[in-house]
Amino acid sequence: MAESFDGDWLSLREGFDAESRAPSLAQALLDHLDEVARPRFLDLGAGTGSLTRWLGHVPQRPHAWVLADADADLMSRAFDTMMEAAEDWGWRATWPQKKALLLHSPQGAWRIEGILTDLARAPEGLPLDRVDAVTCSALCDLVSERWVEALAEALARHRLPFYAALNVSGRERFMPPHPDDAWVARGFGRDQRRVKGFGGPALGVEAPAALARAFARHGYEVLTAPSDWRIPRQAGAMARELALGHAEAAMRHETREAARIEAWAETRATQAEAGRLAVRVPHRDVLCLPPA
Repeated sequence: MAESFDGDWLSLREGFDAESRAPSLAQALLDHLDEVARPRFLDLGAGTGSLTRWLGHVPQRPHAWVLADADADLMSRAFDTMMEAAEDWGWRATWPQKKALLLHSPQGAWRIEGILTDLARAPEGLPLDRVDAVTCSALCDLVSERWVEALAEALARHRLPFYAALNVSGRERFMPPHPDDAWVARGFGRDQRRVKGFGGPALGVEAPAALARAFARHGYEVLTAPSDWRIPRQAGAMARELALGHAEAAMRHETREAARIEAWAETRATQAEAGRLAVRVPHRDVLCLPPA
């Protein structure tokens, strides 16, 4: 079973994810689907539905989503959050025949259903024959190169575009600098490449290049755009969670420097709580379009 994530963490990062994703690639995906009257999207590792809530506003016409995740609790939270979002937007939410959630937007209904599936086995278990595009967000730096190659082969058979947002693409930067930043970064970098349940070492910062290679072999056009996280000093809760998460990951691999990393984490948490810590994490969005 692949790794899963805490729903509170996913909720905390949702706004920063939305600000960081590259709108140009989202629009390019929708332009590719321009002749599809009611596009159908399959979102891998959907979590609480963050990408759906962001990308769903782009089509400006009726469309459908299949949210795919292995975590039943996150799936339940995704539908609860979708209904709360609809209420915030002034839309009706209904459950016709209790098979799918409909969000009734002024531009047409969003139809949303979910499937529980272990994405480590992908493309097995994915309904690729009944969707028009496959999407994901903050997933591909966790998977292996073999996983990406298998997915690319399967999507090429169905001639499906693939949109992968928020792939980590470089070393994080905490500001102001700290003398032990390099130690934490080294441990965290090693943790990014450990096996995370997807059939081999995780891609980490190599994800954008691995996606480009795998899909280009099948004749796809590959477009990329930066989508860096920029966490300002005012966002203390997010900066604190990032620092503590980096320290926890680093200590898995730098055990001899545990005391040093713990002291770094304590300093960074204090700075975040005082509104004095900013963070930048390089990401890159990738869009792979099948040949015409």
